[in-house]
Amino acid sequence: MESPARVIACRLAVDAEAVCRHYLSNGRRQGQYWVVGNVENAPGRSLYVRLTGPTSGAGAAGKWSDAATGEHGDLLDLIGATMQITALKDTLEEARRFLGLPRPLTQTPQKAPAKRGSATAARRLWSMGQPVEGTLAERYLQKRGLVGMAQTHSLRFHPSCFYWRKGHPPLEPLETWPALLAKVTGPEGRLTGLHRTWLDPATALKAPVIPPRKAMGSLLGNGVRMGDVDTVMAAGEGLETLLSLRLALPDLAVVAALSANHLSVLTLPTTIHRLYIAVDNDLAGHGAATSLADQAQAQGIEVIQLTPRLGDFNDDLRAFGLDDLRSHLRPQLAPEDAGTFLDPVRG
Repeated sequence: MESPARVIACRLAVDAEAVCRHYLSNGRRQGQYWVVGNVENAPGRSLYVRLTGPTSGAGAAGKWSDAATGEHGDLLDLIGATMQITALKDTLEEARRFLGLPRPLTQTPQKAPAKRGSATAARRLWSMGQPVEGTLAERYLQKRGLVGMAQTHSLRFHPSCFYWRKGHPPLEPLETWPALLAKVTGPEGRLTGLHRTWLDPATALKAPVIPPRKAMGSLLGNGVRMGDVDTVMAAGEGLETLLSLRLALPDLAVVAALSANHLSVLTLPTTIHRLYIAVDNDLAGHGAATSLADQAQAQGIEVIQLTPRLGDFNDDLRAFGLDDLRSHLRPQLAPEDAGTFLDPVRG
């Protein structure tokens, strides 16, 4: 009798492209392969997934390999890697959910519900998200001036995300709103938490709930990371603030710590030698920037603070436009970084 893992891997291989489109949404089809940057769903060409062939054996559909890391496997392995699941039983459960298969009859106790607000709950909610492109979340980003940012791999959309209000009666059903999800990770890339922005379908603005944003999971030292870190990166507080900086400097890796308190204790990658801090123009923002700068300089990292004209860089983007934001950033960058991140094409 075939093992459950082999059976499900074969079921996934029947429609390998659908699996890739769901779990590796930043990739694209190229001939008989799905091509993407890595199992973290980063854009690129390192990881190849075979889309055609038998469901098992040599040349099977769903077989994949990452030329940069040497990782390889079948689609079940791929789901486990993309979702950062370490236990086979949890990977099988996620694959069954994707395929719409029932739990096996022999499975006895069901997995206990994840504790509300835990890192486990964050990982489960992230797995339910879908690509942002073409959704209400993309319209929300566009209204914030963040045009073309829907394919950011650390963002997803949930069409009906629970919203809990303090004092909610325990037996009453929770209300739901669409939500923009942002993945919180540590420097090594493991998902530790989630940031949710609830949205109003009628206006494509924040939902009329207080507060309209909440974070869950483990945030201390972690953040929403965008781009591959080399030796230079930027850090700041708000998600839209760092998305604005990323829009202006698309080759610069950034991380949003999500609050002033969390920015002040952000864990920095060991590879960087220059850190840009996107400062929020308020007392808490300046204090957090100073604390992070002290920490970075103690590690031998050069620090440069980037200051907006208004409250933050998203305020600047919406008020003055992208070209003005780039012009405002240029003299604040190190000369070599201005040449690298603000080339003539980008203005």
